[in-house]
Amino acid sequence: MFTGIVQDVGTVVAIETREQLHTHVVSMSPAMREGLMLGASVSHNGCCLSVTAIEGENVSFDLMRETLRLTNLGDLAPGDRINLERAARFGDEIGGHSMSGHVMAMARLVEIDEAPNNRRLWFELSPDLARFVFDKGYIGIDGISLTVGAVEAGRFCVNLIPETLARTTIGERLPGDRVNIEIDPQTQAIVETVERVLASRG
Repeated sequence: MFTGIVQDVGTVVAIETREQLHTHVVSMSPAMREGLMLGASVSHNGCCLSVTAIEGENVSFDLMRETLRLTNLGDLAPGDRINLERAARFGDEIGGHSMSGHVMAMARLVEIDEAPNNRRLWFELSPDLARFVFDKGYIGIDGISLTVGAVEAGRFCVNLIPETLARTTIGERLPGDRVNIEIDPQTQAIVETVERVLASRG
């Protein structure tokens, strides 16, 4: 489980490409590596990956074909930066919202609205997931727990404060970029339950 509070930004230093499998080597800070063990879970842009090797400051992770298909991690190249979060532990403060690290799809950034001391980003989302997005609801974008600012036909926006822009990679996103999306699981469960009940009543 993750909280959507990005703890650090890592840098991809190498990518080993094999058939339907990539191995990403990521440079991680000492704080992020403290107590890190093989098999531990680390969120990369919101996608839960397992540690496969640790060599100094470089930590390796394997990405299978489904991960490469569903997420923007397959678009990365050496030198790119990614949002990182270690798995939550019992007793940790939950500053964002509960996230599984299972990216459901990608959304495309379509508009940036600049304002003094903050920024609004508009994203397009497929209809099958858009039904789970509500004004002031939660959503995970590249591993960041954010509040939905507004919802329009086929798109939604989030508002970013300077701290979020400074501590994550989301401030580097440009129109046309794809971001990883995780829908709030509680919202999804409620919507699907209501839909089933209504369908059963004809």
